Amino acid sequence: MEQSYIDSFKRSLGKYVPASAVDPLFDFVAQHKVHLHITRERFSKLGDYRWPQHQRRYHEISINGNLNPYHFLMVMLHEMAHLNTWLLHGNSIQPHGHEWQAQYAALIMQYRSCFPATIQPLLTAYAARIPLSRTLDRQINAQLHHYDADYDPAADITLNSLTAGTRFHIAARPDHHFEAVEKRRTRWICRCIEDGRQYLVNGTAQVVVDP
Repeated sequence: MEQSYIDSFKRSLGKYVPASAVDPLFDFVAQHKVHLHITRERFSKLGDYRWPQHQRRYHEISINGNLNPYHFLMVMLHEMAHLNTWLLHGNSIQPHGHEWQAQYAALIMQYRSCFPATIQPLLTAYAARIPLSRTLDRQINAQLHHYDADYDPAADITLNSLTAGTRFHIAARPDHHFEAVEKRRTRWICRCIEDGRQYLVNGTAQVVVDP
């Protein structure tokens, strides 16, 4: 691999993750020959991992490009844990079972120092035991949003804080209005008021309650 390519890749990666995470992330991507895609904002998911198949002989990770550096890194670790788990177990286990949780916890501790000091104790507590705590997961995600460029403490409302039947719009997309229908683990089924269609929206999405 040419040094010019390595330097260019690291510069690009440095636009999305904390500087201290660039080198170890590059090493992981290079070692496993990962195709890393930075995508536009997706309301149904923040990232995903796809294992090699006949028509695609490489690992593929995609991450939403609108995330702040710490949130981007957290999602990247989530998907890296899927890759590590697939290497060990293939498709024989549950996607977020104990095997994946153990890989995720190990990666969190490996990259813990790349996160702000205010988040590090939460990460340590979160990774300390399996199964991972959903309560701590929500607290970590809430803290990660504090580093968004447009973070407003007075308007810090997430979809997870609402109840079914509440009408709202996503802070980043005020032109679409929704009704919270039902919570499904980490995401909500929401009905779009404008077209009546249902969407899966991540529960950590920042929202504004409609009057």
